[in-house]
Amino acid sequence: MPASIVSSEANSVTIQITIPFGTTMLGSENEIQQGLNLAGQLATEKALEQFDSDGSPIERSGQRWTSKGKDAKVYQSPYGPVQVARHLYQTSEGGSTFCPLETDARMIRTATPRFAKQISHKYAEMSSVRVAEDLNENHGRVVARSFIQNLADTVGTVAMAKEEDWHYQTPKVSEPVATVSLGLDGTCMLLCEEGERQAMVGTLSLYNAQGERLHTTYVAAPPEYGRHLFLDRMSREVEHVLSLYPDAHRQGLADGAPENWDFLGPYVDSQVLDFYHASGYLETVAKVLFPRRRKHRQAWLEKQAHRLKHDVGAAVALLDEFKKIDLNALSAKKKEQMESVITYFRNHHAQMDYAQTQAENRPIGSGVTEAACKVIVKQRLCGSGMKWKGTGAGVVLSLRTLTYTTGRWQQFWTKINQYGFSLEG
Repeated sequence: MPASIVSSEANSVTIQITIPFGTTMLGSENEIQQGLNLAGQLATEKALEQFDSDGSPIERSGQRWTSKGKDAKVYQSPYGPVQVARHLYQTSEGGSTFCPLETDARMIRTATPRFAKQISHKYAEMSSVRVAEDLNENHGRVVARSFIQNLADTVGTVAMAKEEDWHYQTPKVSEPVATVSLGLDGTCMLLCEEGERQAMVGTLSLYNAQGERLHTTYVAAPPEYGRHLFLDRMSREVEHVLSLYPDAHRQGLADGAPENWDFLGPYVDSQVLDFYHASGYLETVAKVLFPRRRKHRQAWLEKQAHRLKHDVGAAVALLDEFKKIDLNALSAKKKEQMESVITYFRNHHAQMDYAQTQAENRPIGSGVTEAACKVIVKQRLCGSGMKWKGTGAGVVLSLRTLTYTTGRWQQFWTKINQYGFSLEG
């Protein structure tokens, strides 16, 4: 036998492994993987046995439960399936059974906690089909796609259920935080029943005095989650991070959507309209002024974008210049475009103080939030042919925000280890 138990104590097990070498290094490595997996199965079996009861009666929820004896069950581990005979309990009234081993070992469905952690982390990055291929190719584990899907759904469902109850610590950063920048945005994804709908994304970024980003917390929710629920969750995150850095400058950074500023406004000291959204309106003006002269159009656009970005008061000055353009001399379409630009600058010029914002080493672009839309949502949920139900999308987004926010994935599993895998407590 390639792996066998030499000795077993209360808190340890000694295993002997025999690994035959292949004719190539790759072949030898495959043999090593198989041998280590066999040893892992043996060790996991012994480790699980430590969490079984001794068969004595127990009390749960004010009722007496007695053992029906031991019953063998197969569990899935990172190393392979493991069969363990464990006590099952039942009340004198019959009905459902209870397995102390599964509760105390923090089993998730039929998976060990580490295997559940491994699979759900992979599922946050790729489809169940790809996860199955990865496990087989890189870990020597053949696992059914349905098992992967169900396990990841369970982990993600608990993550969503605990979003309000479980508090996650913002990691300590190595430098003083000068600015807390808050961002909101949305991005479209395809739902099975409703077609294209907007998923919601929020970011909370910490910057030092030099304008270097130290940390970002990501929040995301699928379209069916409900904007008010998403904003409630975002509010909890914002209030927490602001309480940690009461002396930091509070900046709101987003595009011109009024609903974004309705939320951000009460929390921030300054409002900054994403520079690249603003400069997009300059491009509209350039096309109106120079419809056929591309070089002139590009030169004008570069000059005015530089001016808007670096000159104090540039937004107001540009607005005044736009108002002086004879709109009646333009075609109906171009007139409408210029009126849109003038309205935009009139409504948002106070949020375009880019020169001062840069002088204070604060960001002027919502690239962090837009990147979150692409990375958190688009890369995983918007692949070719992908359609989602709201619940499934919510599971993936919960897993991705946990894995992409530094420290949270580890904290989530620490809480699982502490409280158990339950929707209670």
